[in-house]
Amino acid sequence: MKKALIFLLLTLVFTSCKSTSNAVSNKETKKENKYIVNHLIENATDNIGVKYKAGGTTKSGFDCSGLVFTSFESENIKLPRSSYEQSKIGKIINIDDAQKGDLIFFKTNKSRQINHVGLITEVKSDEIKFVHSSTSKGVIISSTKEPYYKNSFAQINRVVD
Repeated sequence: MKKALIFLLLTLVFTSCKSTSNAVSNKETKKENKYIVNHLIENATDNIGVKYKAGGTTKSGFDCSGLVFTSFESENIKLPRSSYEQSKIGKIINIDDAQKGDLIFFKTNKSRQINHVGLITEVKSDEIKFVHSSTSKGVIISSTKEPYYKNSFAQINRVVD
């Protein structure tokens, strides 16, 4: 009986410690993820003005998925190279739940499949701003209020939660 009581008490103590450490680690994880998101955005926006280059992943030129690929790689997060394949990573999020650091995908030029990606930099109630590499202007920040992007919006994915 005494052994059973001691075992029960030890089990309670270790279980209590475990739940406390989970709460701390969840808080730390959220803080760490916020840090990662800010660095992803900083890395991508540091390339504003860099020209568009098909297949590009360097300061000499980026395509849209190359910019996202390189930005995530800077945080040791491995993503596929194409926007279509990137759209399969993470969790699809409702547009109303979009946050900084989420990926935003488009089907441009009447494409039937996703062919363009950006990284969300700002979310307001009626607008999402994102950094991306456009074929005509290179790396820029655009908005879902722009008719071109409003009409070609496909989905939002969360990779860093």
